[in-house]
Amino acid sequence: MINALTIDVEEYFQVTAFSAVVKEEAWGNYPSRAKESVLKTLELLDEFYVKGTFFVLGWVAERYPGIVREIHARGHEVASHGYSHKLIYNLGERKFREDLKRGKKLLEDICQENVLGYRAPSYSITKKSLWALDILMEEGFLYDSSIFPIFHDIYGMPHAERFPHEINRPCGTIKEFPLSTIELKFLGMKYRLPVAGGGYLRLLPIGISKRAIKGINDNEKQPAVLYFHTWEIDPAQPRIKGGWKSGFRHYFNLDKTAGRVKDILSSFKFAPMREILGF
Repeated sequence: MINALTIDVEEYFQVTAFSAVVKEEAWGNYPSRAKESVLKTLELLDEFYVKGTFFVLGWVAERYPGIVREIHARGHEVASHGYSHKLIYNLGERKFREDLKRGKKLLEDICQENVLGYRAPSYSITKKSLWALDILMEEGFLYDSSIFPIFHDIYGMPHAERFPHEINRPCGTIKEFPLSTIELKFLGMKYRLPVAGGGYLRLLPIGISKRAIKGINDNEKQPAVLYFHTWEIDPAQPRIKGGWKSGFRHYFNLDKTAGRVKDILSSFKFAPMREILGF
């Protein structure tokens, strides 16, 4: 079974967890780590001869087009993470379309290739922003990977389908590749546990993440998604003073991310999301 390898490209100071203390207009005041973290990620993937999908934020691509060209030149898929890393349900339809088009055009101008995939900042396609799927289709996207089928305080659609599927909307059909979960039973109830990516990869013991991927592959006969952010393999990044919850989410086990990614890459097969979906 071939799984999807995905990497979100954004600066450490742009994450939603710190949005209350780091305003967009102040982003330019923080030292950039994007170039170094992307190159470090590319070297890590080269070590295992694996290709993946990089969901690149337009704000980063605009300032560092060279790293986007390098991602593309090394045979990875370049996909969109929007332009400004704002939650979709806070943007509204008009501003979301503007943000989406701006980010997509930047990437396509740099790579001279159509961008087919999209991932929302902080997985912010939820029940209250499903209209975003219509806009994605209208702007030429063929697939989305923004729906996280769990409960969460910022994102999540807990009853959504767990594996790749088509979503039918008034203006057409788009393929959705949800973030990976496993289902657990407790006292007769089913619970979904997020696995194999981001903070969950850092929080859970690596053995649980690996067993989860193996179970998805062997028992459910489905591909899993491994995802991480480029800033997650940069433990030397400057520290931002936020609330205790934001700090925990962002910094916990940051020094272990690269090692855990390597462990998983050595244990399973991976490819870009576009390839798995047949595009």
